[in-house]
Amino acid sequence: MDREGFRNYLQDRDISESAIEHHISVVEQFERFAQEADPQQAPRSPDAETLLAFSAHLVKQGLNEYDRYLALARYGRFAQNDDLYVAVIELIDGSEALENLYAKLGQIAGEQTRDRVFHDVTIPPLGTPSRQKHQVTATVMERLEREVDAQTCHEILSGSLRYLEDDWFAGQRDTYLECDSLDAYLERKGQEFVAELERIRDEGSLFFTQPITDQVIEFVRSHPEIAQGVREGNILYEAKIPYMAQAYLDETDEQIKRYYYCHCPWVRESLREGDVSVSATFCQCSAGFHKKAWEVILDQPLQAEMVESVLQGDPWCKFAIHLPEGV
Repeated sequence: MDREGFRNYLQDRDISESAIEHHISVVEQFERFAQEADPQQAPRSPDAETLLAFSAHLVKQGLNEYDRYLALARYGRFAQNDDLYVAVIELIDGSEALENLYAKLGQIAGEQTRDRVFHDVTIPPLGTPSRQKHQVTATVMERLEREVDAQTCHEILSGSLRYLEDDWFAGQRDTYLECDSLDAYLERKGQEFVAELERIRDEGSLFFTQPITDQVIEFVRSHPEIAQGVREGNILYEAKIPYMAQAYLDETDEQIKRYYYCHCPWVRESLREGDVSVSATFCQCSAGFHKKAWEVILDQPLQAEMVESVLQGDPWCKFAIHLPEGV
Protein backbone atom coordinates (compact mmCIF):
# COMPACT_ATOMS: atom_id res chain seq x y z
CA MET A 1 0.00 0.00 0.00
CA ASP A 2 1.10 3.52 -0.78
CA ARG A 3 0.55 4.62 2.79
CA GLU A 4 1.33 8.32 2.32
CA GLY A 5 -0.56 8.53 -0.94
CA PHE A 6 -3.65 7.01 0.68
CA ARG A 7 -3.26 9.37 3.65
CA ASN A 8 -3.14 12.38 1.35
CA TYR A 9 -6.16 11.07 -0.57
CA LEU A 10 -8.16 10.86 2.66
CA GLN A 11 -6.96 14.23 3.94
CA ASP A 12 -8.16 15.85 0.71
CA ARG A 13 -11.63 14.56 1.58
CA ASP A 14 -11.64 16.15 5.05
CA ILE A 15 -11.54 12.83 6.89
CA SER A 16 -10.41 13.07 10.50
CA GLU A 17 -6.94 11.93 11.53
CA SER A 18 -8.35 9.21 13.78
CA ALA A 19 -10.46 7.86 10.89
CA ILE A 20 -7.44 8.03 8.56
CA GLU A 21 -5.37 5.92 10.96
CA HIS A 22 -8.20 3.41 11.19
CA HIS A 23 -8.55 3.28 7.40
CA ILE A 24 -4.82 2.62 6.97
CA SER A 25 -4.88 -0.08 9.66
CA VAL A 26 -7.83 -1.87 8.00
CA VAL A 27 -6.16 -1.84 4.57
CA GLU A 28 -2.90 -3.16 6.05
CA GLN A 29 -4.87 -5.99 7.71
CA PHE A 30 -6.52 -6.75 4.38
CA GLU A 31 -3.22 -6.86 2.52
CA ARG A 32 -1.67 -9.13 5.18
CA PHE A 33 -4.68 -11.42 4.87
CA ALA A 34 -4.27 -11.54 1.10
CA GLN A 35 -0.58 -12.36 1.33
CA GLU A 36 -1.09 -15.03 4.00
CA ALA A 37 -3.86 -16.62 1.94
CA ASP A 38 -1.47 -17.06 -0.99
CA PRO A 39 2.15 -16.59 0.15
CA GLN A 40 3.52 -17.80 -3.19
CA GLN A 41 1.69 -15.06 -5.04
CA ALA A 42 3.71 -11.97 -5.84
CA PRO A 43 2.38 -8.80 -4.23
CA ARG A 44 -0.54 -7.46 -6.24
CA SER A 45 -3.67 -5.43 -5.87
CA PRO A 46 -6.17 -7.71 -4.09
CA ASP A 47 -9.16 -8.76 -6.20
CA ALA A 48 -12.86 -9.25 -5.50
CA GLU A 49 -12.53 -12.90 -4.49
CA THR A 50 -9.88 -12.01 -1.92
CA LEU A 51 -12.19 -9.29 -0.60
CA LEU A 52 -15.04 -11.78 -0.19
CA ALA A 53 -12.75 -14.14 1.73
CA PHE A 54 -11.60 -11.28 3.96
CA SER A 55 -15.21 -10.26 4.56
CA ALA A 56 -16.08 -13.81 5.61
CA HIS A 57 -13.13 -13.61 8.03
CA LEU A 58 -14.45 -10.31 9.45
CA VAL A 59 -17.94 -11.77 9.89
CA LYS A 60 -16.57 -14.84 11.65
CA GLN A 61 -14.47 -12.68 14.00
CA GLY A 62 -17.32 -10.27 14.69
CA LEU A 63 -15.35 -7.46 13.09
CA ASN A 64 -17.74 -6.77 10.19
CA GLU A 65 -18.21 -3.11 11.05
CA TYR A 66 -19.38 -0.59 8.48
CA ASP A 67 -16.29 1.62 8.93
CA ARG A 68 -14.01 -1.26 7.95
CA TYR A 69 -15.83 -1.74 4.66
CA LEU A 70 -15.86 2.01 4.09
CA ALA A 71 -12.07 2.04 4.47
CA LEU A 72 -11.72 -0.73 1.90
CA ALA A 73 -14.08 1.02 -0.53
CA ARG A 74 -12.11 4.25 -0.28
CA TYR A 75 -8.88 2.36 -0.77
CA GLY A 76 -10.31 0.75 -3.89
CA ARG A 77 -11.08 4.20 -5.31
CA PHE A 78 -7.63 5.53 -4.36
CA ALA A 79 -5.84 2.53 -5.89
CA GLN A 80 -8.07 2.70 -8.99
CA ASN A 81 -8.97 -0.90 -8.31
CA ASP A 82 -12.55 -0.93 -9.61
CA ASP A 83 -13.00 -4.65 -8.94
CA LEU A 84 -12.19 -4.17 -5.27
CA TYR A 85 -14.31 -1.03 -4.95
CA VAL A 86 -17.38 -2.60 -6.59
CA ALA A 87 -17.03 -5.76 -4.51
CA VAL A 88 -17.04 -3.72 -1.29
CA ILE A 89 -20.03 -1.62 -2.35
CA GLU A 90 -21.99 -4.75 -3.22
CA LEU A 91 -21.35 -6.08 0.29
CA ILE A 92 -22.66 -2.99 2.08
CA ASP A 93 -25.29 -1.52 -0.26
CA GLY A 94 -28.75 -1.88 1.26
CA SER A 95 -27.42 -4.11 4.02
CA GLU A 96 -29.91 -2.63 6.49
CA ALA A 97 -33.04 -3.67 4.55
CA LEU A 98 -34.04 -6.91 6.28
CA GLU A 99 -33.24 -5.57 9.75
CA ASN A 100 -35.47 -2.59 9.00
CA LEU A 101 -38.19 -4.91 7.69
CA TYR A 102 -37.99 -6.85 10.96
CA ALA A 103 -38.36 -3.63 12.97
CA LYS A 104 -41.16 -2.14 10.84
CA LEU A 105 -43.11 -5.37 10.83
CA GLY A 106 -43.08 -5.46 14.62
CA GLN A 107 -44.15 -1.81 14.87
CA ILE A 108 -46.96 -2.01 12.31
CA ALA A 109 -48.25 -5.59 12.49
CA GLY A 110 -47.18 -6.55 15.98
CA GLU A 111 -44.40 -8.59 17.50
CA GLN A 112 -46.25 -11.91 17.26
CA THR A 113 -46.72 -11.49 13.51
CA ARG A 114 -43.08 -10.43 13.16
CA ASP A 115 -41.93 -13.49 15.06
CA ARG A 116 -43.99 -15.81 12.84
CA VAL A 117 -42.55 -14.24 9.68
CA PHE A 118 -38.96 -14.39 10.93
CA HIS A 119 -39.20 -17.74 12.75
CA ASP A 120 -35.92 -19.64 12.28
CA VAL A 121 -34.68 -16.93 9.91
CA THR A 122 -31.15 -15.65 10.41
CA ILE A 123 -30.79 -12.19 8.90
CA PRO A 124 -27.55 -12.19 6.89
CA PRO A 125 -25.02 -9.94 8.65
CA LEU A 126 -23.19 -6.98 7.11
CA GLY A 127 -20.58 -8.29 4.70
CA THR A 128 -22.69 -11.16 3.35
CA PRO A 129 -22.45 -11.57 -0.46
CA SER A 130 -25.64 -11.04 -2.48
CA ARG A 131 -25.65 -14.66 -3.63
CA GLN A 132 -26.38 -15.66 -0.02
CA LYS A 133 -29.32 -13.27 0.49
CA HIS A 134 -32.09 -13.93 -2.03
CA GLN A 135 -33.25 -17.22 -0.52
CA VAL A 136 -33.81 -15.53 2.84
CA THR A 137 -35.76 -12.73 1.14
CA ALA A 138 -37.93 -15.25 -0.68
CA THR A 139 -38.79 -17.02 2.59
CA VAL A 140 -39.56 -13.81 4.45
CA MET A 141 -41.71 -12.39 1.65
CA GLU A 142 -43.73 -15.61 1.25
CA ARG A 143 -44.53 -15.56 4.97
CA LEU A 144 -45.14 -11.80 5.06
CA GLU A 145 -47.75 -11.93 2.31
CA ARG A 146 -49.41 -14.87 4.05
CA GLU A 147 -49.51 -13.14 7.44
CA VAL A 148 -50.63 -9.59 6.56
CA ASP A 149 -53.03 -8.08 4.02
CA ALA A 150 -51.85 -6.26 0.91
CA GLN A 151 -52.45 -2.79 2.36
CA THR A 152 -50.37 -3.53 5.47
CA CYS A 153 -47.64 -5.08 3.34
CA HIS A 154 -47.55 -1.95 1.18
CA GLU A 155 -47.41 0.27 4.27
CA ILE A 156 -44.42 -1.64 5.62
CA LEU A 157 -42.44 -1.69 2.40
CA SER A 158 -43.32 1.54 0.57
CA GLY A 159 -41.68 3.75 3.16
CA SER A 160 -38.45 2.09 1.94
CA LEU A 161 -36.30 -0.25 4.01
CA ARG A 162 -33.23 1.89 3.42
CA TYR A 163 -31.70 4.54 5.68
CA LEU A 164 -32.40 7.76 3.76
CA GLU A 165 -31.53 11.15 5.21
CA ASP A 166 -33.40 14.30 4.16
CA ASP A 167 -30.10 16.13 3.81
CA TRP A 168 -29.09 13.85 0.94
CA PHE A 169 -31.85 15.37 -1.19
CA ALA A 170 -31.68 18.98 -0.02
CA GLY A 171 -29.79 20.06 -3.15
CA GLN A 172 -32.59 18.69 -5.31
CA ARG A 173 -35.13 20.77 -3.40
CA ASP A 174 -32.97 23.87 -3.90
CA THR A 175 -32.86 23.23 -7.65
CA TYR A 176 -36.62 22.66 -7.75
CA LEU A 177 -37.26 25.99 -6.00
CA GLU A 178 -35.11 27.74 -8.63
CA CYS A 179 -37.37 26.45 -11.43
CA ASP A 180 -40.62 28.01 -12.63
CA SER A 181 -42.54 24.74 -12.63
CA LEU A 182 -42.27 21.05 -11.95
CA ASP A 183 -41.95 20.34 -15.67
CA ALA A 184 -39.10 22.84 -15.91
CA TYR A 185 -37.42 21.08 -13.00
CA LEU A 186 -37.82 17.69 -14.70
CA GLU A 187 -36.23 19.05 -17.87
CA ARG A 188 -33.29 20.43 -15.92
CA LYS A 189 -32.95 17.23 -13.92
CA GLY A 190 -32.70 15.19 -17.11
CA GLN A 191 -30.11 17.51 -18.62
CA GLU A 192 -27.98 17.42 -15.48
CA PHE A 193 -28.18 13.62 -15.21
CA VAL A 194 -27.03 13.15 -18.80
CA ALA A 195 -24.26 15.69 -18.24
CA GLU A 196 -23.14 13.74 -15.15
CA LEU A 197 -23.03 10.51 -17.15
CA GLU A 198 -21.02 12.22 -19.89
CA ARG A 199 -18.51 13.49 -17.31
CA ILE A 200 -18.16 9.99 -15.83
CA ARG A 201 -17.67 8.53 -19.32
CA ASP A 202 -15.00 11.11 -20.14
CA GLU A 203 -13.17 10.59 -16.83
CA GLY A 204 -13.32 6.81 -17.12
CA SER A 205 -14.77 6.60 -13.62
CA LEU A 206 -17.86 4.77 -12.34
CA PHE A 207 -21.50 5.67 -11.90
CA PHE A 208 -22.12 3.95 -8.58
CA THR A 209 -20.66 0.56 -9.60
CA GLN A 210 -20.72 0.69 -13.40
CA PRO A 211 -18.77 2.24 -16.26
CA ILE A 212 -20.65 4.51 -18.65
CA THR A 213 -20.47 4.29 -22.44
CA ASP A 214 -21.94 6.26 -25.34
CA GLN A 215 -24.52 3.54 -25.79
CA VAL A 216 -25.61 3.80 -22.16
CA ILE A 217 -25.97 7.58 -22.41
CA GLU A 218 -28.08 7.26 -25.55
CA PHE A 219 -30.26 4.68 -23.81
CA VAL A 220 -30.85 7.06 -20.90
CA ARG A 221 -31.60 9.94 -23.27
CA SER A 222 -34.18 7.85 -25.10
CA HIS A 223 -35.95 6.83 -21.87
CA PRO A 224 -37.11 9.97 -20.03
CA GLU A 225 -38.53 7.84 -17.21
CA ILE A 226 -34.89 7.09 -16.38
CA ALA A 227 -33.39 10.47 -17.20
CA GLN A 228 -35.82 12.64 -15.25
CA GLY A 229 -39.27 11.10 -14.87
CA VAL A 230 -42.45 11.48 -16.91
CA ARG A 231 -45.44 13.33 -15.46
CA GLU A 232 -48.94 12.28 -16.44
CA GLY A 233 -51.33 14.55 -14.58
CA ASN A 234 -50.55 14.17 -10.90
CA ILE A 235 -48.61 10.94 -11.30
CA LEU A 236 -44.88 10.95 -11.93
CA TYR A 237 -43.42 7.78 -13.44
CA GLU A 238 -39.76 7.01 -12.79
CA ALA A 239 -37.55 4.06 -13.72
CA LYS A 240 -34.04 3.11 -12.70
CA ILE A 241 -31.03 3.10 -14.95
CA PRO A 242 -29.97 -0.58 -15.24
CA TYR A 243 -27.57 -1.66 -12.52
CA MET A 244 -25.10 -2.79 -15.18
CA ALA A 245 -26.42 -0.89 -18.17
CA GLN A 246 -23.92 -1.91 -20.86
CA ALA A 247 -24.25 -5.59 -19.97
CA TYR A 248 -28.04 -5.13 -19.97
CA LEU A 249 -27.95 -3.63 -23.45
CA ASP A 250 -25.63 -6.35 -24.78
CA GLU A 251 -27.51 -9.31 -23.29
CA THR A 252 -30.00 -11.27 -25.42
CA ASP A 253 -31.22 -13.75 -22.79
CA GLU A 254 -34.26 -12.04 -21.26
CA GLN A 255 -33.81 -13.60 -17.81
CA ILE A 256 -30.16 -12.56 -17.55
CA LYS A 257 -31.06 -9.16 -18.98
CA ARG A 258 -33.40 -8.65 -16.03
CA TYR A 259 -30.58 -9.74 -13.72
CA TYR A 260 -28.33 -6.99 -15.12
CA TYR A 261 -31.13 -4.48 -14.63
CA CYS A 262 -31.88 -5.23 -10.96
CA HIS A 263 -30.30 -3.01 -8.30
CA CYS A 264 -31.46 -4.86 -5.20
CA PRO A 265 -28.83 -7.01 -3.46
CA TRP A 266 -31.59 -8.86 -1.60
CA VAL A 267 -33.24 -10.27 -4.74
CA ARG A 268 -30.88 -9.82 -7.72
CA GLU A 269 -29.27 -13.26 -7.60
CA SER A 270 -32.66 -14.98 -7.80
CA LEU A 271 -32.86 -13.76 -11.39
CA ARG A 272 -29.56 -15.41 -12.31
CA GLU A 273 -29.74 -18.54 -10.17
CA GLY A 274 -33.42 -19.26 -10.77
CA ASP A 275 -33.51 -21.42 -7.62
CA VAL A 276 -36.25 -19.42 -5.86
CA SER A 277 -38.81 -16.83 -6.87
CA VAL A 278 -38.92 -13.64 -4.81
CA SER A 279 -42.25 -11.83 -4.72
CA ALA A 280 -42.24 -8.58 -6.71
CA THR A 281 -44.06 -7.03 -3.75
CA PHE A 282 -40.61 -6.55 -2.25
CA CYS A 283 -40.00 -3.92 -4.95
CA GLN A 284 -42.41 -1.59 -3.14
CA CYS A 285 -39.29 -0.80 -1.09
CA SER A 286 -37.74 0.69 -4.24
CA ALA A 287 -40.89 2.75 -4.80
CA GLY A 288 -40.28 4.21 -1.36
CA PHE A 289 -36.66 4.92 -2.31
CA HIS A 290 -37.81 6.94 -5.35
CA LYS A 291 -40.53 8.63 -3.33
CA LYS A 292 -38.13 9.91 -0.67
CA ALA A 293 -36.44 12.48 -2.91
CA TRP A 294 -39.82 13.92 -3.91
CA GLU A 295 -41.00 14.10 -0.32
CA VAL A 296 -37.99 16.31 0.41
CA ILE A 297 -38.40 18.32 -2.81
CA LEU A 298 -42.09 19.01 -2.15
CA ASP A 299 -41.75 19.10 1.64
CA GLN A 300 -44.63 16.71 2.36
CA PRO A 301 -45.37 12.98 2.60
CA LEU A 302 -46.38 11.21 -0.61
CA GLN A 303 -47.67 7.87 -1.82
CA ALA A 304 -45.89 5.67 -4.36
CA GLU A 305 -46.05 2.15 -5.70
CA MET A 306 -44.24 -0.22 -8.01
CA VAL A 307 -46.04 -0.64 -11.36
CA GLU A 308 -43.49 -2.76 -13.24
CA SER A 309 -40.71 -5.00 -11.95
CA VAL A 310 -38.15 -7.37 -13.39
CA LEU A 311 -39.17 -9.82 -10.66
CA GLN A 312 -42.54 -10.24 -12.35
CA GLY A 313 -41.09 -10.50 -15.86
CA ASP A 314 -41.14 -6.85 -16.91
CA PRO A 315 -38.09 -5.47 -18.78
CA TRP A 316 -37.46 -2.80 -16.13
CA CYS A 317 -38.60 -1.47 -12.76
CA LYS A 318 -41.02 1.45 -12.96
CA PHE A 319 -42.62 3.38 -10.13
CA ALA A 320 -45.58 5.75 -9.79
CA ILE A 321 -45.25 8.69 -7.41
CA HIS A 322 -48.49 10.48 -6.60
CA LEU A 323 -48.00 14.24 -6.58
CA PRO A 324 -50.19 16.66 -4.61
CA GLU A 325 -52.86 18.67 -6.37
CA GLY A 326 -51.65 21.94 -7.85
CA VAL A 327 -47.95 21.13 -7.76
